[in-house]
Amino acid sequence: MEPQIRYCTTKDGVRIAYAVAGTGPPLVYLPPTASHAALEWRVPTLRRRYQWLARRHTLIRFDAPGTGLSQRTGFEPDDERDIETIADVLGLEQFALFAEAMSGTRGIAYAAHHTERVARLVLWNTNASAPADPSVDALMTLAAKDWRTFSETFASIIGGWEHAAEAKSYAALFREAVTAEEFSRARAAWLQADVTDLLPRVAAPTLVVHVQASIFPIEGAQTLAAGIPNAQLQIVEGTSMFSTFDTPDIAPWLESFLVDGAIADGPAATIDPPAPASGVRTIVFTDIVGHTEMMQRLGDTRGRDVLREHERITRDTLRQHGGAEVKTMGDGFLASFGSVTKAMDCAIALQRAFAAHSESMPEPLHVRVGLNAGEPIEEDGDLFGSTVILASRIAAKAGAGEILVPETVRGLLSGKAFLFSDRGETTLKGFEDAVRLYE
Repeated sequence: MEPQIRYCTTKDGVRIAYAVAGTGPPLVYLPPTASHAALEWRVPTLRRRYQWLARRHTLIRFDAPGTGLSQRTGFEPDDERDIETIADVLGLEQFALFAEAMSGTRGIAYAAHHTERVARLVLWNTNASAPADPSVDALMTLAAKDWRTFSETFASIIGGWEHAAEAKSYAALFREAVTAEEFSRARAAWLQADVTDLLPRVAAPTLVVHVQASIFPIEGAQTLAAGIPNAQLQIVEGTSMFSTFDTPDIAPWLESFLVDGAIADGPAATIDPPAPASGVRTIVFTDIVGHTEMMQRLGDTRGRDVLREHERITRDTLRQHGGAEVKTMGDGFLASFGSVTKAMDCAIALQRAFAAHSESMPEPLHVRVGLNAGEPIEEDGDLFGSTVILASRIAAKAGAGEILVPETVRGLLSGKAFLFSDRGETTLKGFEDAVRLYE
């Protein structure tokens, strides 16, 4: 299975490195922005991916021009030249195409323009256009200053902070595959790409996979599944970069699609996506400080006017940061996020919005916020369980204008641009073990 690196040259003289493994129907695996056909084998989860795919397929991987072992300089970008060259050199009349993350727009464009060649299309955790991601946008300023720190932080963002060893090995590969300048240029081009108009032209059976714990929003996957005529949608747990394909939860339906063009459970119309709040979620609990006293002082009518302003500010801020309102309790909100970073960004934005409101309005609004991460129980649109209860208890310990998080959330935010103050351990009602809180 060790990759044997080969080279081919495009019609306009650009050198491309590629590797072939396994036997069976051809499967072309599109490279992400940073790929290295030789070094990728050293990242355990990536190696497991490729080994599994090569069990029943001739797996073809290559480095796009400007990355890895392919020609790095002296060419004009062309999103389809490398795919076409590889297919011509290997004599591939038809093949399956696998595109992930930032390579998704390239895969869609090629499948739309070359319907006669693409027999199957897998779109793994990707969008038709680049989704907004403030955390990566903010991080890009670090790329030119400290490429090593950037690469390790970026690898943790796209792969999940719980996979520290994997992220470190991928970051090393990343630094070998591209320079800071090359990555910045490639990402800028990706941010401009939008293949939404090409979706109806994709003729191949298409499997759209959305990985829940990723930076890509599910709305993007839904757009792909709705826009491509013969598409199926599958939602899986895990992280985008370090998910393997050989697990019982993935292998059967992925193999079924690659062989038959349909997953074992049937077409997308019969697949009910899990509830948005299932799996690991970040819970945000808010509460107005001094609510009872305020209502007694202002009376029902004036007090309700203040609460309406509180609701407007909270809902606007949740909408801006991709949060899902679960319910409101009159003087507070329970909200859910698929990203711990977005949840923290939202909590900070909420406190800033309420501070600005209090400066300009006669009746101040002071809010406390508590966060927690875990797997809540979802039922009839509401969330239950210890994850939610702990978030509520943490919020109750906060003061006006404060945000409190447990040690687990602080760990998930390690390496992000947030500052924390240790508030020590405390015993919370209903929980036997003490919880260390951070402001």
